[in-house]
Amino acid sequence: MSKGAKPIGASWRTGLPTWPGWNRLPREPRDTLFQLGVIGWTMLPHATHLAPWCTTLAALLLVWRATIALTGGALPRRWAVLAVMAIATGLTVLTERTLLGKEAGVTMLVVLLALKTLELRGRRDALVIFFLGFFLVLTQCLYSQSLFVAASMAISTWGLLTAQVLSSMPVGKPSLRRAGAIAARSALLGLPLMAMLFLLFPRIGPLWGLPQDAIGRTGLSGTLRLGGLAEVANDDGIALRVRFQGEPPPSAMLYFRGPVLTHFDGDEWRSTAPSLDPAPRRRPELRLAGIARSYELIVEPIRLPLLPLLEVTPPPADDAILLPGWTALLDTELRWQIDRPVAERLRLSAIAWTRFEHGPQATLANAEPLTRLPAGRSPRAVAWARQLRSQPHLASADADMLAAELLAHIRNQGFSYTLAPGDYGREAIDEFWFDRRQGFCEHFAASFTVLMRAMGVPARIVTGYQGAEPMDDDGWQVVRQSNAHAWVEYWLPGRGWRRVDPTAAVAPDRIAASRSLPPVPGLMTGALRQMNPELARQLRRAWELLDNRWNLWVMGYSRSRQFDLLKSLGFESPSWRELVLALAVTTSAVALAAAAWAWWDRRRVDPWVRLHTRIRALLGRLGVACAAHEGPRALAQRVRRQLGAGAEALAQSLDELDRLRYGPQARGVPGRAWSQEFERRVAACRASAPGGPAAR
Repeated sequence: MSKGAKPIGASWRTGLPTWPGWNRLPREPRDTLFQLGVIGWTMLPHATHLAPWCTTLAALLLVWRATIALTGGALPRRWAVLAVMAIATGLTVLTERTLLGKEAGVTMLVVLLALKTLELRGRRDALVIFFLGFFLVLTQCLYSQSLFVAASMAISTWGLLTAQVLSSMPVGKPSLRRAGAIAARSALLGLPLMAMLFLLFPRIGPLWGLPQDAIGRTGLSGTLRLGGLAEVANDDGIALRVRFQGEPPPSAMLYFRGPVLTHFDGDEWRSTAPSLDPAPRRRPELRLAGIARSYELIVEPIRLPLLPLLEVTPPPADDAILLPGWTALLDTELRWQIDRPVAERLRLSAIAWTRFEHGPQATLANAEPLTRLPAGRSPRAVAWARQLRSQPHLASADADMLAAELLAHIRNQGFSYTLAPGDYGREAIDEFWFDRRQGFCEHFAASFTVLMRAMGVPARIVTGYQGAEPMDDDGWQVVRQSNAHAWVEYWLPGRGWRRVDPTAAVAPDRIAASRSLPPVPGLMTGALRQMNPELARQLRRAWELLDNRWNLWVMGYSRSRQFDLLKSLGFESPSWRELVLALAVTTSAVALAAAAWAWWDRRRVDPWVRLHTRIRALLGRLGVACAAHEGPRALAQRVRRQLGAGAEALAQSLDELDRLRYGPQARGVPGRAWSQEFERRVAACRASAPGGPAAR
């Protein structure tokens, strides 16, 4: 707003600006507020990962600029803007420890964009804001490329284009609807070119080649303290998706294996260090049975260098690569170790046997750590287990009989399954087994493992995910973080490692039907679930189905799928050369089409220019000299000045045209009725003029 502009209005009590209504705002404040709203929307997705001071400062700067627009106040002096910039730079160095890198760069970009609005004096400043805004939209891809973020980016882009269209229409007061329609039409005209570039532009690695934002989220860990896995189960986010060829196996057979925990210090369970040693002696002993099941898996970003594949997924035949671009190895603990954490969404195909045995049958090498218990810890549980083992009917029992005895104890002694058992003390195993008897799967698995070890049986905890939701319309089954689970493996001579799930003894529905305990809902989700749980479930499944399709068809559009597209276009063995050739040919075709359109469009005449030319010609017949730059209002003044009161009707027609062209309710070129009425009034003026037809 220019200096000295009048305020929109102010409350006589507070002196603060009042809101007169959107349609009553003068154009300059209206356009400024619209642009500030678009900038605020563009900054909003960054609020989740930027420092709180940055979000607060940007919001205050935008509110300050909005107040100036409403009150007609003067823009701040340059020294004030520079002072805020210096403070923001210092805070960035303080919080990010640098001015370089992603976080610091986005922080400074947000601050610069907000500060630039305080220098919004002319079209040049507006253009700088537009380009900064478009760049800020692009930076959202540095953190997430989900469907929700893509929709937010589309809205931001449309809003910035609308503001740019408004800045290119300096005369009158064009409506936001009209400017928005022009922006949308311009974006739609560019969609074919964008689609072509998306399909044919060579891909170097995954789309965008940037890390996802989910790497720091909750998920499986290489350690376990009682209560930690329940924390993961409170996350309702998606951990992975699975799709089987043919009928999926029962939910009770869906165990997705993660970290294997063998070391226990009395408080925490830890896994052995991962190894990618491909030596044959490091490979597991597998004995497979039943039917092989082919499946596809989409793994969301996790913070561990492992793949939670279905038990049991053996290495591909003929040493094929399980995951191109990755080093993956199935170790002796049946963990699929990879060479780096999963920081991007991965899709792979594999074959699993849900009936299997694994591990050595004759002797278990290095069995001592698998029976070791920390001295002096869990004294009541250890004493109880040894007393049980000494009973006559169990004196010579094998590991299967001992496990069955513990499962019977869990079923018959009032144990209950809950996500919120409360805090346990230092001797959590004793307290759970003898006193409270309430816990999550980790409590059952940890106690079971301790008791088996106390009876001399090698045992360990396995963590991962168990069960999956029903298939969606595309055949995918969702496995959530709330499906996080812990179970037990013990070693039986002659059979190897045996899986046992103590949770099934007290909560069979958790395993057989994947009915995990519901996590704590958020405010909106909880309210919707209380009003209509089925609607909430259907809405969530519909959104996740749509988001999965976005990930598969857009984010998952890879180099191999580009080559598949070329094959469908007739290329027998497509390579980079054919891909670049196809891109060059289509780009040239689009460029030629655009040139032809520009040549044809150059020959067209704007309808307003055509109407103005016609008006000047008609007025020339009345002796009214008109310049090419004069608008309808100036022409009306000439008519009144040169032709007098007798031409007032003609001048009023020109005033009406001025309102149609530049007024608040501006519309398109008037129709034939207005032109006929204008010509009739011109004819009437000629007839009444001295020496005209009426005089003769």
